[in-house]
Parts: sequence; C-alpha cells; structure tokens
Amino acid sequence: MNYLSLSFFLFISSSPSLPVFLTLLPDFNYNTDGYEGDGTEDGKSQDGSETLPYIDESPTMSPQLCAPQGPDGEAVSPTPPEGLPPGKGLEMKKLVLSGFLASEEIYINQLEALLLPMRPLKATATTSQPVLTIQQIETIFYKIQDIFEIHKEFYDALLPSIQQWDEKVTVGHLFQKLASQLGVYKAFVDNYKVALETAEKCSQANIQFQKISEVNSFSMIQSRPLFSPTALLYKPIDRVTRSTLVLHDLLKHTPKDHPDFPLLQDALRISQNFLSSINEEIDPRRTAVTTPKGEARQLVKDGFLVEVSESSRKLRHVFLFTDLLLCAKMKKTAVGRHQQYECKWYIPLADLTFQTLDDSDSCPSIQVLPEHEIEEMKIKISVLKSEIQKEKKAPKGQSRVERLRKKMNEQESWLLLHSPTIPFRIHNKHGKSYLFLLSSDYERSEWRESIQKLQKKDLQACVLSSVELQVLTSSCFKLRTVHNIPVTSNKDDEETPGLYGFLHVIVHSAKGFKESANLYCTLEVDSYGYFVSKAKTRVFRDTTEPQWNEEFEIELEGSQYLRILCYEKCYDKSMLNKDDNEIVDKIMGKGQVQLDPQTVQSKNWHMDVIEMNGIKVEFSMKFTSRDLSLKRTPSKKQSGVFGVKINVVTKRERSKVPYIVRQCIEEVEKRGIDEVGIYRISGVATDIQALKLAFDTNTKDILVMLSDMDINAIAGTLKLYFRELPEPLLTDRLYPAFMEGIALSDPAAKENCMMHLLRSLPDPNLMTFLTLLEHLKRVADKEPVNKMSLHNLATVFGPTLLRPSESENTKGQHITSASDIWSHDVMAQVQVLLYYLQHPPISFAELKRNTLYFSTDV
Repeated sequence: MNYLSLSFFLFISSSPSLPVFLTLLPDFNYNTDGYEGDGTEDGKSQDGSETLPYIDESPTMSPQLCAPQGPDGEAVSPTPPEGLPPGKGLEMKKLVLSGFLASEEIYINQLEALLLPMRPLKATATTSQPVLTIQQIETIFYKIQDIFEIHKEFYDALLPSIQQWDEKVTVGHLFQKLASQLGVYKAFVDNYKVALETAEKCSQANIQFQKISEVNSFSMIQSRPLFSPTALLYKPIDRVTRSTLVLHDLLKHTPKDHPDFPLLQDALRISQNFLSSINEEIDPRRTAVTTPKGEARQLVKDGFLVEVSESSRKLRHVFLFTDLLLCAKMKKTAVGRHQQYECKWYIPLADLTFQTLDDSDSCPSIQVLPEHEIEEMKIKISVLKSEIQKEKKAPKGQSRVERLRKKMNEQESWLLLHSPTIPFRIHNKHGKSYLFLLSSDYERSEWRESIQKLQKKDLQACVLSSVELQVLTSSCFKLRTVHNIPVTSNKDDEETPGLYGFLHVIVHSAKGFKESANLYCTLEVDSYGYFVSKAKTRVFRDTTEPQWNEEFEIELEGSQYLRILCYEKCYDKSMLNKDDNEIVDKIMGKGQVQLDPQTVQSKNWHMDVIEMNGIKVEFSMKFTSRDLSLKRTPSKKQSGVFGVKINVVTKRERSKVPYIVRQCIEEVEKRGIDEVGIYRISGVATDIQALKLAFDTNTKDILVMLSDMDINAIAGTLKLYFRELPEPLLTDRLYPAFMEGIALSDPAAKENCMMHLLRSLPDPNLMTFLTLLEHLKRVADKEPVNKMSLHNLATVFGPTLLRPSESENTKGQHITSASDIWSHDVMAQVQVLLYYLQHPPISFAELKRNTLYFSTDV
C-alpha cells in the first residue's frame, strides 16, 4: 500500500498553491546526503509484507561520514583533504560538521514534505465527507511534527557555531541534547507498522481513498526517477543511524581534553543504546519460509531455553514464527555432516494460552540444585579461564588451550542448564502443558509479549503434515538468529570479557505513567551467560512520578549489560501464581543498556535514561574494580567505628563485640531472617551511608533509625563495617595459616589446625567472629524461606572477613586481572568461612564462659 503517494496526491489535488510546492521538489534528491540506497529501504520482506528495516550500527554503513577501515578491519582516521595539514583535528571536525549540517538541511526538508499533506487531510476530516478521520491521520503521521521541531531547533543552534568557527567553539551539548530526545524516535518506530496497517485498512474500507492511492501522483507531475515513499518514511529511523556515525567521526577529530569530548561520548553512548534496543525488536534476519501450501511465515524470535520434560531439564532451541511456536533440539550428527534440528513439539499461536491464575492443574516439581553446587561450578569455570589465559602465553600451549576450552564449554553448558529457576508455562487448548525455566523476569516478559503481540492478529489454527513439519524444522537451521548457546567459551578471544568488580547504580526517578500506582524497579546483570536479579528499589506508593533516588552496589562477574525493570506492586493475595508461589506484579516497562568499559570505568557518575513503553527511568552509574572496592583504608577519625581497629572500638565501648555488630544482627534476626536474599540483595547506598554516619557519631536515635530502615540496608551496613576494618577480622598475621589450614587433606589435622587458629585470634576478633557465625547459622536455618544457604553466606562474607589489607607482604597476592576474580585466594577465603559454618567450634560455650561476651554498659 503506497500510502505516502496517496497523501501527497491529496495535498496536490487540494492545494491552491501547487507551484509553491513544486519549487520544493528539486531539493528531494535522496542521494544528496551521501548515502546510496542498498535495496533494503523499500521495507519489504520476502513475503512482500511491510517491515521495519534493520538499523545498522556499524560505521561501515556510511561511505562518506565514517572512517575508512584498515587492513585489520579497524577504523582509521580519514585522510585530510588536499591543502589541509595532517593532524589538524579541529579543522577536520569542522568539515565533518559542515557536511552533517548540509544533510541536516535536506533531512528537515524531507520531514517538511511529510507534513505537507497532513494539513489538507486534517481540513477534510472536519467536513461532512472526510477522506480520513483525525485518528487515522494522527496514526499515519505520528510524531513527524515533533521530530521536525527537534531537528529544526538543532539546525538553528548548530549553524552559527560553524559559521563562526574557531577552536573554542563547542557543539557537544547540542548533540547530547539531540540524543536525549530519542524517545520521540522510539515512539515513531513503535508506531511504524500501525501506520502502514492503518493506511491499508483505510484503502480497503474507503473507495475514494483506494482510487486515489492507485494514482502515482508524482509520475503525473515530473518525469525524473521517483523516490520510494516508504524510504521517505524511513528517513527518521535512518537519521539516528547517520547521526551516530557522525558522532564516531567527531570523536576521532576532537582532542580528549576538549570540552566537547565527554559530551560527544555521552551522546554516542545514548545513541548506540537506542539503536541496540531497536535492533532487539527488529532483527534483519527475520526471514520468511514458504510451506508446501504456499503459506508464508516469518521467524520473529528464537533462543535457547531450558525445558522441564519428564521431571528433568533439557536444553531446547525455541523458534517463534508468526503463527506458531516450535520447540526443537539439535540432532547428533556424524563429524563433517551438517547439523540438523529435530522438532520436539509445536503449538499454533491460535491454540496457545498462558498459565491462568485460577487454573487448578498441578505444577510439576522443579528440580533445583543446592546453591553451593552452582557457586562451586562458577569457581571451576573461573579457574579454567585463568588456566586458558596462562596457556595462551606458553610457547606450545595451544593444544592444551583447546582441551581446556572444551572442558569449560561443558561446565558452562551445565551451569546454563541448571541455574534457571523462573517458570514460564504455556498450554495449548487441547490440555497439553509445557514448562520452561528462565533466569530472568526480563526474558520471560520478552517471550510473553512477543507471543501476545502476534496473537492480536487474526490467526488461524494450523495442523502441519509430517512433510510440512520437516520443511519448517529444516529451515530453522538457516533462519536462526541465535547460533550458539550463550557461554563465554563460544566467544572470540577479541570479544570483551565483560566487567569484574562493582557497579554502583542510582535509580533516580521515573515518569510517563498514565495512572497512579505502587511502583518499584529491579536491576539485573548478566553473569556466566545468563541474567540474575541483583537489586530492588523500595515501593513508591500511589504516584505517577516516583522519586526513588536509591543507590545500589552490584557485583559484576564478567557482565556486559544492565537491565532495569519497572513493576507495579500487587498487594492482592488472590493474585497468587501457583507456578512460583508469589504474588504476580505487573511489569510496566523494561530496558537494557550495554556496560561500555570505556564509559563506565570512570571515577565520575554517568547519567542515562531508559525508554520503556512510554516510561522513562532516569539512572546514574559508575564502576569500581574489585581490588579498589575491597581495599582497606584506615579511618583518620578514631572517634567513630568504621575504619577503626576493632580492639579500639571494643575498648572504648567496654565490650568484646562492637555495638554496631550486635545491633545489626539483632535487627536482621527480628525482621529480616525470612527476607529472600538477605545479605545478597543490595541495600540502598544512601540508607547505608546514613546508618554509617549515625554509628560513627553515636547518634542517640540509632535504634529508631534501625527500626525504620529497610532491612537490606541494615544487612549492607554490617557488611560494610567488616569490609572497612583496617585489618580483616581474622587478621593479617594469621591469614597465611588459615590458607594453609584449609588446604590440609586429613580431616583430623584440618580440624585441629582450624580450631587452634580460632583460639589464636585476639579476644574482640574471636568473640565477634563467633557471634557472627551463630547468627549466620540461624539465617541458614531459614534457607527454604530466605534462599540463603551456608555456601551463599560464606560467599558473601568470606572475602570480607579474610581478605588481607594492603601491606608489603600481601601486595603481590591481590587479584591482577579480570579472569582471576575468583582466584585461588578468594576461593580459599570462601572455603575457610564455609568450614567454620559447617563445623562450628565445639568450645563455643566454653569460650563464652571464659570470656566477657557482652557488657551491660555500652
């Protein structure tokens, strides 16, 4: 349906100023902005349907504005034009900006051309015989006016800067502002298909509209080749890609100490995140396949999921087509033979339903491995990564590298299979149910939304013959967009290994909600090929503009992405989901950003906005390496408790166990021992800092503050206290002995050594450690409720209680690279605490009788 030709024809046939319009036409040469069409802008898929073109994020898409590539594939700076001395980056920057400004002028003219027919169409909409309704017009021309105004303002601000160019001119703020308004483009993209469908329906329902649409108006008024109307509509989407490419070039020719550099970097990051989010929804490899009956179906989404089948976990490759969901597994094939899929089952989307809340079917039991087995596998994988890195440097280590890679692949695949626990259940109308396990609520929401979006169309149930099913299953190998299971051993060596350390995130606020609700956000990061939830804001009640302003510290293990999900909290207990036995909270929006090492690894905070279904969530983040975050720095103020030696604090308080330790433990046991993920889920950093200040200044209102504070913040305060001790609780002096003791093979010798080391601790250290041990044992007793096993708790507290402070003796022992994040030292620190949790000292009671435990005078 050529609905733009129709729109222009309506304007031309109704406009008294036709010559004025014709004077604009010579400007519409769609190759004058330096980009030749590549055949994809007609928006047609193989079945002839209108689809959104894929947005190419790579600089190679622009032959003029991007830097050329060298022999190694890396972008190189363009050669300065004749007469321009090499190295004059700012002059090159002016040339790039001048070319971009010229194409920006063309783009504004194109947007103006799109807006011209809208006005006469709106005029006829108020008459007795409207061609289109106001709603139809607004759908077809959705957000074009807003985009036009954004770029007109940008053009008017940029033009004087180039006309009065010198080395002090700054333009970064203009590009940063332009990038911050990409939400308008997101709305335009989301509406793109609806606009096409609306025009198609109008053509079918309105004879006048249909007749006009059949007339190629431009053929009547000019003889030169015509531009594609769908390509014209695609220009707003295309422009974001072009702007991103220009940002690449501007950064190449902007000195790092120039005020523009950080602003252009920020604009580029926002633009790239936007393009990535669009490409997640519109994949260019979504290819059509034709069945023997001549039907055309497209692959919309595919990926590896864990299916619970016959009470065991199976890794499946699931394919979502436009009319059915197909679950397949890879066939075992002989060496040298092409891989093939075997279809396990399929459900027509017309017959597919989701788990209903009042469904009385029994949910199959889900086999969940103990958390310590999952953690132990992570440790094994990390050790293998370290060994691979070492062997790469060895003269003849390549053959061993391949063996290690194979072993790591097996262990990562095992982890991928056994780690997911979030149920995703589907049914067909004939009573058959299927259960998948996912690691992320984000992923579950994506699959559900993709299926429900397709189900809004008029779908017919289909039954595939064996031949049809074989053809479709065979096509999966060619059509698939996800080729390998998401494990690091499948990645190229050149790919980024991700970040190891701590990501600090502040969730500021959100807006865009149409009705008041009880709102909160969760944060997810990827780790070992799958995503895990790491933090959760408090619920902001009955509002359309929540202001959380909460900071979290999230541990990263090779992470490359941060996801933010916004939920509406449901307090209705009748909405209980029997799959996971939790009240179902509604996902209001979700978004994802890439953790760019160059941007994130900075001492400064970087603010960003995630667009999610019309909702905007504002957040900031910065990254700290693990070494820096665990470095022990003594406090300069000895009057407080944080960063002060434990014996100084206990002597001042006349107690063997610091007041802060006792009060935090008491509060956690009073109201946090049943909290899921206690000590693992991050507390709000601002709350933790407030408690830290209160304890340091001995505020009289500490008990009131503790009773009012979120329990995760109290748990975080206790962890922070131990982390900031100038010397670890188990002391620097005894650290080598603890490492040797835990490595002993003979159980009797190990027990004798470990108990002797405990008695060697100074009294305050010993009694504080025993108090903490008893507390952690009580927390672990509630593991069925709080999901915190002894191994989980040892993982959280082990490195904090044992990691040596910086000294001449230990400087060489700290972690030196990302792949060593779970080094033998860190593993041993976890094992030491786990040993004491699993083998509590027999002399607990004796030690307490012989030592002053608590003083009544604090």
